[in-house]
Formats: sequence, C-alpha cells, structure tokens
Amino acid sequence: MSDMRFTVIGIALIFVGFLILGVFGHDYQAATIESNEFETCYKYSDEEAPIEINCSLKIFNQTLFFALIIGFIGAGIIALVKGVKGNWDSKIKPEDMVGPGRRENDNSEDSDNG
Repeated sequence: MSDMRFTVIGIALIFVGFLILGVFGHDYQAATIESNEFETCYKYSDEEAPIEINCSLKIFNQTLFFALIIGFIGAGIIALVKGVKGNWDSKIKPEDMVGPGRRENDNSEDSDNG
C-alpha cells in the first residue's frame, strides 16, 4: 500500500471511532455514576419500567464499548503515522517505473519498426 492509502485509512478509522462514540456513547456513560453514587444499576427502556441489573455487567459492557472505540482510534493513529513516515512511493525500482519520467533507452527495441 502506498502512503496516501494509509493516510486515508487512518482518517477513516478515526472518523468511524468518533462517529460510533457520538451515536452510541450516551448509552454507556451512566454506568460508573450509577454504581458509585447509588450502588444500584438499572436498565432503562421506553416501553417498560427500569429493571435492576448487575452493576459489574453494565460496567463491563461500558469498558468493552470504550475499548472498541480506542481500538478504532488507535488503529487510525497508527495508520496515519505509518502513512506520514512511509516512503514506499519514492522507492520504486527503475524497471517498474512507467510514465513520462521513465528512461527512453529501455524501449529502444520496441520502437524499431524496420
């Protein structure tokens, strides 16, 4: 992969991480507060009354969610650093080069129509 691909992948992964955090993060932010302040956790729903659940399970789900977000953002940062530090685009072998910068001496046999 080239440098530009790593940069685009890094930006996309960071964007996806923040997007998931913004869309679904509100469901996972209250577990720590509930367990510290009230020592009782509830599962809330629009259709029925709150149901008492195990606080450790709710905190575990919150931790998994934030680990997923950190994984996306961390992978994006690693891809960005790899894209910025990489020099794969400039390490092309002369025989693999195409386009106007290529030496014309290599094609002298192909241009002979005689």
